[in-house]
Amino acid sequence: MTGTASLPQPDELYGNIFDACQDKANLPFSKMVVLGTLAGIYIGLGGLFATVALAGAGEIAFGAGQVLSGMVFSLGLALVLIAGAELFTGNTLMLGPVAAKRIPLTRAISALSVVYVANFAGAILLAGVAAVSGLHEAGDGAVGRAALELAETKTAKNFATTVASGVLANLLVCLAVWLAYAAQSAAGKIIGLVLPVTAFVAAGLEHSIANMYLLSYAYLAQGLIDQGATLVSLSAIAANLLPATIGNILGGAFIALAYHAAYGNSAKA
Repeated sequence: MTGTASLPQPDELYGNIFDACQDKANLPFSKMVVLGTLAGIYIGLGGLFATVALAGAGEIAFGAGQVLSGMVFSLGLALVLIAGAELFTGNTLMLGPVAAKRIPLTRAISALSVVYVANFAGAILLAGVAAVSGLHEAGDGAVGRAALELAETKTAKNFATTVASGVLANLLVCLAVWLAYAAQSAAGKIIGLVLPVTAFVAAGLEHSIANMYLLSYAYLAQGLIDQGATLVSLSAIAANLLPATIGNILGGAFIALAYHAAYGNSAKA
């Protein structure tokens, strides 16, 4: 015996995650709101960190800059999973326990809706504070320019492209959650989540909650930067968030339903 805890087997991990999803679906409304707001702030902090990293990306190769921004963005999900918060994209794994008849569909929809709105509130709150803080002026305005360039890239995608990108993003985010749940320590959880999160950010995929912060911040920052034109509009933000959210739901559902199909008859009910 080495004294170290062994990793759970895949079927045991499936059961543990579905137990956690059931607990999340049954949280009191007030706790969902508070923890959902925190998750919006936490993911936004990851986005803030990534934007700062991108502000200096012109000095290094594109791929390396993207990977760097993805690595630092991992801060957001690490805070959610270790400090504790309710994140809409990870919570789409509830659709697995719905299929297993452990959570009523109406309860899952209600829980996901409350957390989604709370995540949005937290993201907007952080975007407002970041804008007032003068973050856009950092690096002789490089951070502000990076935020606007990132927002323009995201809002330029069409509906189908954004849905597909959202599917891929939440496949990776839910796998990051899955790997983090396998770990028994904070360090292990961070190691487990970093690569999937880095991959989705580096690839420029669409994560609805991250975009709530990134696009809101860009919208506010453009008013503080003399651009002479509105580059990010409210309608463009909505046109990104709707398909990104649809794609995120589909991506999370795929992971949850695939593991339910594999282990639903063997794991604990």
